Formats: sequence, structure tokens, C-alpha cells
Amino acid sequence: MSNLLTNMRDLQFVFFEQLGIEKLFKSEKHSAFSKEDVIMMLKEAEKLAVNVLLPLYPVGDREGCTFQDGKVSVPKSFHDAYRRYVEGGWLCPSRAPEVGGQGMPAVVSTACIGLMQAANYPLVMYPNLTNGAAALIEIYGTEEQKRKYMYRMYTGEFGGTMCLTEPGAGSDVGALKTTARRLPDGRYSITGTKCFITGGDHDLTKNIIHPVLARIEGDPPGTRGISIFIVPKYRVNDDGTQGELNDIHTGNIEHKMGIHGNATCTLNFGDNGECVGELLGREREGLRVMFHLMNEARVDVGYQALGTASASYEHAVQYAKERIQSVPVWEMKNPDAKAVPIIQHPDVRRDLLWMKCRVEAMRAILAYTTFCFDLAESTGDRNEHDKWMGIAELLIPVCKAWVSDTAMLVCSKAIDVYGGYGYCAEYPAEQYLRDCKITTIYEGTNGIQSLDLVGRKLGSSRGANVMNFAGEIMATIGRAKASEAMKRYAPFLEEAGNAVIDLVMTFGGWGRSSSFLLPILNASPFLEIFGDVVAGVLLMQAAVVAEEKLAAIYAERGADTIGKQRTLVHEDPDVAFYAGKIASARFFASEGLSTVKARCEAIKFIDRSPLEMADESFAE
Repeated sequence: MSNLLTNMRDLQFVFFEQLGIEKLFKSEKHSAFSKEDVIMMLKEAEKLAVNVLLPLYPVGDREGCTFQDGKVSVPKSFHDAYRRYVEGGWLCPSRAPEVGGQGMPAVVSTACIGLMQAANYPLVMYPNLTNGAAALIEIYGTEEQKRKYMYRMYTGEFGGTMCLTEPGAGSDVGALKTTARRLPDGRYSITGTKCFITGGDHDLTKNIIHPVLARIEGDPPGTRGISIFIVPKYRVNDDGTQGELNDIHTGNIEHKMGIHGNATCTLNFGDNGECVGELLGREREGLRVMFHLMNEARVDVGYQALGTASASYEHAVQYAKERIQSVPVWEMKNPDAKAVPIIQHPDVRRDLLWMKCRVEAMRAILAYTTFCFDLAESTGDRNEHDKWMGIAELLIPVCKAWVSDTAMLVCSKAIDVYGGYGYCAEYPAEQYLRDCKITTIYEGTNGIQSLDLVGRKLGSSRGANVMNFAGEIMATIGRAKASEAMKRYAPFLEEAGNAVIDLVMTFGGWGRSSSFLLPILNASPFLEIFGDVVAGVLLMQAAVVAEEKLAAIYAERGADTIGKQRTLVHEDPDVAFYAGKIASARFFASEGLSTVKARCEAIKFIDRSPLEMADESFAE
């Protein structure tokens, strides 16, 4: 059931058999949706992804974006695909119908768009950024700003960006130098430079609306003095007509390792002193406004990473089934032995299962997290809202950092399966790896995500969020211990879960002592460990469900012996699928979860070498 992008059978399994997202449809907010509707949406998204977006993926990579006479052009073929994407209603499917959306649950909309990102995420980034920028105006803008900008962004007529990063500031947003000077008419004169702006300039839309972080003259330094402004590429007159260019000039586009079809720009605001912007929200609340949608943006990056990893895995499996090379190791002394598909070689099979279980874990983590947001927003119970929202917030760094780091490894292993051919442009594996790398960097580098997890998320709500998720871990362990297929593997999750909770408690003690730098020093390895535990929980949950499904099939088909059951694996796609889910959980538990305690103990050993080492010792 593969389309060489994602396993649609697995996606539906996560939705309906593992998470049971149908419970959302009982809420007032999502009562208009049904399981049949979701399946139809997934099929439509898959159709657009495979038929329209995917053929342009290598085209965009080869042609890239061009910068000439101060203007940026995207690959010509992107224009029709963008139009079809927008006309299909995919720019803002989760927004309310009143503003042009469809009110989809987040778990559904993100998965649908994730399918299209797997096909061609450099192209899909343009409308996705527009969606995020428009949502800021929807939440914080005035009615006049919504009329002038938001509605036309949600229809795809206008584009949108996020303008945070500056050449001298990088990830230190508080060090920005872009300024805003009050004008007599209530607007602001904007002056400054922003760099690495995704989709900062292009020719897909007639206008581009930039939310720009800047400091109003006289406001305090650091993040508390930052405001945010709506700065259109072309001014929009009060009657909605397009005015003159707004003194925004594209300095250049970056020549990047990957995502060549998406323009990454340096934007200069107010070179001639005539760039005008409108305050969005209240003064000195710019970060609060911008970060309102950071959760969405970081989940979006997770789906970009999943898309490259999933497609890499699917292509690697297909190649391994077709590539004939070498005789089986057990036939090496047989002069008449024939070469076999490389999928029959043990080391290749191990690599493929390594990739498979991690791709399935990534898919489940992203779906589970967005489902938690939906559960929080659709309940009328305050305690339930806080519980699910807290778990979702806790997992956002995992969605962004663990998923993208793991995706890079999956893409790399896919190239290994291809061998030398994987390193060549005639096969897609090398582009997936190049395009994947940026997901570990933008929307907050993975190091920053680790600091967010350790420095903020673990202690949020006085640790209640961690303890609520610990409850999910314990419940899963209980189910796994009662499972014939997983009872031997449940202790791996139990040991890993206990070790992580103990390490969280240790961090708490360090944070209140002279060792307060130690949690920061070990933030990245902790996020990797924590992500592995989250992955183990969801994979083990899936395996327990799969075992129950298999038992029902075996009973119905009269497969009451091991031999009959093994035969069914080759004859029945559902049996093969469920058996694969159990294999994924077992392999990840024995190969991944089994190392968690040792890695936790390594952190608790308190090696201070990176902190105590002299700067000069890092020299070559």
C-alpha cells in the first residue's frame, strides 16, 4: 500500500486503531467530521501529492530559484502546482470556515499536509508559511488588518513569511537591531535587515506580507522590548487595492545544500527610509505574538523531516527488493548458488528494520502530539484541557528535534542500502538527505529545542506534565506485560521509563545547586533519550493493538498453529502489516530502549570535561 512517499496503511492504523481519533468527532467542535471524511481527505491529499507535487520535486532541485534584477523567481512549474494546492483548500484546512478554512482537527490537517510535504516540501513551504503568518493576524490583528491582509493570505492571493533572524543575532532574537519609529499617522517606519527568510521573496503571489520583529525606538533591550509589525512587500490601500513597493529590497538568495526550490532570502527594510509597517498586537509583546504559532511551526518541521525519512525508507525497500547482488551467506560455498535481492541479506534487513521502526515512531509521535492538542481544544473539562495541552507542549521539542535528528539517520541509511548509487543524483536518496538537514536547524536549532525541554518543559506546571506522560508510560508497560507478543520486551520500557524519570529528578536537584550547568550541558543527550522513550511507548502501544488484531484474524481463518500463521503472513497483507508492527516494537525495544539506562547513568556520572576544557584545547 506504499506510494513511495508514506505508508498509508500505517497512517490509518495510527489514526483509527492506535489513537482512536474518532472520539474527536463526538465533540461539538469537530462533530461535522467522520472517519469516512478523514479517509477521503487523506486520499485527496495523497492524489495531489503523488500526481502534482512529486514530479516537480527533482525539477525544483535542479532548477532552483533565480535572483535577477532584485527579483526572485521560483521554478516555472511551481506556479500551476501552487494554484492547484490552493484551489484544493490545502492552504488553511485547520482554520475556521469563517475565515476560509475547513475546521479540520489538527491531527488530520497536519497529516494531510505532511503527505504533500513528503512529495515536495520546498514547494509546500510557501503556502505553509502564509498560513502561519495569516493566523497571527487572525488572532492579534484588528478588523481592518484582517480585511486588508488575512483573508487574502488564506485564499493564497497574498503570501506570508516569518522575519525573525538577523545577521548579527542568529538564534539570539533579543539581540536584533531592526528598529521601528513611530509615524504621525499611527504607523511605523521600519529599518533593518533580516536574513535566512524562507520564502522571503518569490513570484507565486501578487504580494507578500511580512510579520517583522523590531524594537520601537526607546524601548528596552533584550526580548522584552521587541514588538511585531505587519510589513507588506507592496503597500495595500484602504480600499484593498495594491499600492507602491514598500521600500523592501531583496539583498540576495542563499545557495544552499538543499531545498533549492524554496527561496531563502536576505531582506533589507527601509534602505530609503520609506518602509512602513503596522503594529500587530500590543507594543513590546512581539515574541508573545510570534511564538503563539511556534508549536505549529515546529510540528510542521517535524513533518518535513518525517516526509524525507519516510520517502527514503520506502524507496530503499523497493530498491532492496529489486537489486540482485551476491549469493546468500549460507550458500557461499555452493558454486551453483544464484545471486538474490539484497533484501535477503541479514545486514540489509537489519538496516531496513532500523529505518522502519523509527519512521513508524516519528509518524506516531507527530500524530499523537497533534491529537493531544485536539483533545485539549475539544473538551469542556478544564483539567482534561490542561492535561492534554501539557503533554503536547512537553512533546513539541521531541516532534522537532528527535524527529529531525532521527530522520537524518534514516536518510543516511537509505543511501547505504543503495550503496554507491545512493550517492548519485540519478536516484532520489541523496536529495532527501540534503533536503532533510535543514530541519535540524531552522525553527530553533535542535540544541535550542533541547534547552527548551530541559530548561522549561520539564518543570512546567510544577512537573505535572512529565508525571502525566509518565502515567502513559506506566499504562503502556502494564498492557505490554499482559501481551504474549510483548511481555518479554516490556521490561526494556519499564527500565527506560524509570531511568528517565529518575534523571529528571536528578536534574531538578542539580538545577538548585552549584551544578546548575549540568542539565544544560546534557540537554541534547537527554532529549535523545527522552525521545527514544516516547518512541518506545508508542511503538509498544501499536504492537499490543496489532497482536489483538492478529488474534482475531487467526481465529477467523482457523490459523491455530505457528505454521499456518506464518503462511498467512505471505498471503494476507493485513497479517503482514500487523506482524511488522510487532517486529518494529520488539526491535526498537531490544536495540534502542535497552541502552537508555546506561545513557542516563553516563549523564549522572557528571563528566565536566566540556566545561573545564580550555578554549585553546579545542584548536587543531
